[in-house]
Amino acid sequence: MVLKTAFKPRWILSLVGALLVATGFVLLSQWQFNRSATEAPPPVTTTEKPVPLTSHLKPTEVLMANQADQMVTATGRFLDGKQILVNNRLEDGRLGYWVVAAFKVDGAPDGNTIPVVRGWQPDETTPAPAPSGELTLTGRLLPTEAPVSRDPGKASFDSLSVAELINVWDVPSYSGFLVAGPVTGADGADHSAAASGLDQVTVGPQPQERQINWLNVFYGIEWVVFAGFAVFLWYRLVADDYRREQEDIADAAAIAAGLDPAAVYRDEVLLEAAHAESFQGAQPAAPTGQPGPTDPSNDISQNKDQK
Repeated sequence: MVLKTAFKPRWILSLVGALLVATGFVLLSQWQFNRSATEAPPPVTTTEKPVPLTSHLKPTEVLMANQADQMVTATGRFLDGKQILVNNRLEDGRLGYWVVAAFKVDGAPDGNTIPVVRGWQPDETTPAPAPSGELTLTGRLLPTEAPVSRDPGKASFDSLSVAELINVWDVPSYSGFLVAGPVTGADGADHSAAASGLDQVTVGPQPQERQINWLNVFYGIEWVVFAGFAVFLWYRLVADDYRREQEDIADAAAIAAGLDPAAVYRDEVLLEAAHAESFQGAQPAAPTGQPGPTDPSNDISQNKDQK
């Protein structure tokens, strides 16, 4: 029996190894399935309620997906001479520029700043300077964009990359940026985009549905197939070992009976071939008056019909 062969010590150890490999493949499959669906963003009831920036995110932390899209408040002041334009920005279907300035946050360690999108303008003209003095603003916290290679002679930037702005402004910064909404001074004066001659940039909350990455799903299924193949390969090796044992037993019996094992094997092959030939030759008899399947008249009648 194959089961008896499977209980040999070497095949038991091989089975343990195959199960370990299969377990590894299943874990990889689970990892791929877990990565196939992105986490849904925080609910709107959470993100639309402003919280202090200093308590929501620390400058040394990477802005995670569950922290982004949050409305936050910050108090501080804009730094003089640290303002740029970011091109190819749509606002109400129009293509233009974001006006981005460095905002030093009160209460942030080491005097950290955060880039703030003050507003939008249609052309590349130099925008009005950022308002001075102590300011309090409310805005949406968004993750940094990837840096894009830029022509040094170009006035505007192609992306809002915090890492790039740290080098341009030579100041420490948070890992994200703010899209400003209401901005008020210490005296309550309005310093928002409209008061500065800019258009207000509107960024709504993220969609709440989860996204599926089908490539990760296919990878997960692939790892499951590999796990099954590892166990199947072990079974085939055991079956082959069992078949070799049976052949050795048959050869030993033939030698004990004074027979040549090769001749016995040849006779068995010839016997099987004869059985197959006799089975193929056994055809059912054709009904009386009708040509059989091998009757030449059948072919003649078919040829006449075709003509």
